[in-house]
Formats: sequence, structure tokens, C-alpha cells
Amino acid sequence: MALAVIFYGVVEYYVNVAILIALIAIELAALLNCLGQRADAFPVVGSLSKNAWTGILLASVLVTAGCWFFTQDNISIFAFAAITAAAVYMLDVRPALRDASSGSGGW
Repeated sequence: MALAVIFYGVVEYYVNVAILIALIAIELAALLNCLGQRADAFPVVGSLSKNAWTGILLASVLVTAGCWFFTQDNISIFAFAAITAAAVYMLDVRPALRDASSGSGGW
């Protein structure tokens, strides 16, 4: 019985580490994409400014990384809020910026 508890703890730890690494990778990809965009394209698509998105995405990376450094084994609700911000950028703002810069959108 004790071995099952130890095994469960080890598996839970590695699953949490894998999830945190994936979350940080997605947030870093969103941040790097935001930094590579032109600042004048953000108002064209009706979004926040480039500085605002950069701040939000940088904060999301720091919050998720802080979740790992301070708790070591748990994913906090703040990490889920941070990945939500990165997901909004990647799924809503990024495609609009891509359409606006290529000229294929209805802007």
C-alpha cells in the first residue's frame, strides 16, 4: 500500500512538471510573437496596444514560472489565469494581426 502512495506522488509530480513546462512554452511563444509584431498593427485590429499585450504576456510567463519556483509541485489558479491570457492572444489577437499585416483580412 505504501508503494502505491509513493508511486502516485512521483507520477503526480512529473505530470505537474510537464504541464508547467508546456504552459511556460506556450506563454513564451506568445510573448515572442507579440514582440515581433509591428506596434501600429494592434490598433488596426481593435486590440490593446503592443505595450499592453507585452506586459500581460510577460506577467503571465513570470506568474507561471513563479508558480513552479515557489510551490514546486502544484499548479496554482494564477497559472491557469496566465495561460488564459496567452491563449486569448494566440487564438484571437495573433490571427487578426496576421490577417492585417498580409492584407487578407477585412480591415
